[in-house]
Parts: sequence; structure tokens; C-alpha cells
Amino acid sequence: MKTEKELKDSVRERYSKIANQGKSENAASCCGATTPSNKIYNIMMDDYTGTDGYIEDADLGLGCGLPTNYAGIMKGDTVIDLGSGAGNDCFVARHETGAEGKVIGIDFTPAMIEKARANAEKLGYNNVEFREGDIDEMPVNDNVADVIVSNCVLNLVPDKNKVITEIFRVLKPGGHFSISDIVLVGNLPEALREDAEMYAGCVAGAIQKKEYLQHIKDAGFEQINLQKEKPITIPDDILDKYLSAEEINEFKKGETGIFSITVYAEKPGAKKDKPKLKMSELQSEEACCSPDSGCC
Repeated sequence: MKTEKELKDSVRERYSKIANQGKSENAASCCGATTPSNKIYNIMMDDYTGTDGYIEDADLGLGCGLPTNYAGIMKGDTVIDLGSGAGNDCFVARHETGAEGKVIGIDFTPAMIEKARANAEKLGYNNVEFREGDIDEMPVNDNVADVIVSNCVLNLVPDKNKVITEIFRVLKPGGHFSISDIVLVGNLPEALREDAEMYAGCVAGAIQKKEYLQHIKDAGFEQINLQKEKPITIPDDILDKYLSAEEINEFKKGETGIFSITVYAEKPGAKKDKPKLKMSELQSEEACCSPDSGCC
């Protein structure tokens, strides 16, 4: 079993390489991290094309959702993006918060920070900044953010509870987050979980959906809602790297599921007026329940 430091080093090394790849290379693989599948599409990401504020040069094809599309960002908000990469979600958030707001991207990979800063300078965005640091120990003071977003990043951090506690600390009272991430229902085969490349590729670092939502509840958040959920299917030519043919058949017949979810929650406190937030067509009255039930 790798230590927390070893896992972080694996992710940092892999994402340093990804920073210098093009979107087409990343889009052919699992969050840009694995050898490309012969099925040329990303098995995680959603399409940003047509999204206001979208900058193609900042999109490395590493996400698993569209959290900024669900975050209810308002003019003048201070927004923090966790694991900001080349700046994609920061620039979309900047369109929503306007020139009067502020956007802070946090990433622990120097190559990503360098790329994001170059993109911001090229665009002339003086109210978007990028800070190097771990998201489980953010270089940000208490009660700073109105909104926090993140796209397929918390699954890469060994201590999810620590990150969620940090999110609570950094949000203003009444602030909220909208985070897209990868979660599991059932247990992945051990070969997938242990491989460093798959860890950096988003899947092996994922935890159970029920556990993920419980961490959010335990941190003190309220109004926890599942805004979107979609199943993730790993192509056979990726599974072939880790499992035998028999194991692949058993894996597909089992109860295990890999999902991309977008989760919303609020920090208790006085709230300013907020727009109505988007909820998935998958959402129902039963979906707004306790984490103990297996949903949110």
C-alpha cells in the first residue's frame, strides 16, 4: 500500500506530463493519464463546447462534469476552483462572476500553474489568479469564497475528509460548493485500485458514493443535493491492462459501478440571494435524503 506522499507524488508527476499534452491526447484516455484507448473518446469528461467563458486552450480534457454550469455563480462572487489545471473552469467561472468578482485557482502541479497563468495573462484577466498548493491545505484564509467548484480532483486526494473540511473552512457562512467527481458503488478489483497510473487516471482513487456523501454531512454542510449523475464505462482495452478475461467478465456481471456525480452543498449561515440551481433529470424527491440511504 502506497503512502499518502507516494500517491500525491504519483499524481503530481503524471499531471506534470499531462500539462504538456494536447487535449486530443488526453481525450483518448482516462482523465489524460493512461495509455490511450482505441475508443477515441474520453470516458469521463463532459463537453464544454458552447459554454459561456470557455477557452479551448485551457481545456485539457481532464474533467468528469460541468460543475460551473450548476454552481449558481453570481456577479461579484469570489470563486475558488480546486485542482484548477490550465484554468478551464476558472475562466468559465470568471464569465459568471464578471470583472467585479474574483476567481482563485489552486493546483499542486507547478507545470499546471505555469500554463494557467500564461492563459490568464494572454486573456488579460486581472481578477483570476492561480496559487500553488495542496487542496487539503489550501493557501487561502478562512471564510473567503462565496462558491467553490472542482472538476474530477477530490478523487485524486488520499484524504477526502481533510479536503472537505478545508472547503468548509474556506467558504463564507452561507457559501456553497458544486463539485464533480468520481465515486464507486461496490468494490473495484484490487488490480485497478493499486495501480498508480489508474490512480492518477481518476478511478482507483475514488471512494464509495455513500462514504463520499457522509464526509460532506459530517463536515457540517447542509442542503446536500445530487445535481447530476452518470455511469462511467471503462473500455475493454483499458481493463485488459489490469484484469484477465475472466476477471473482466466477472467485473461486468457484478454489482460494482463507477459514476460521475456533481454534488451541491451549503455551509450554514446567512445567505445572499441566489439563483435557482440546476438539478439533474435523475433527481427525484427520493434523491434528497440522508447519505445513510446510499443517495444524498
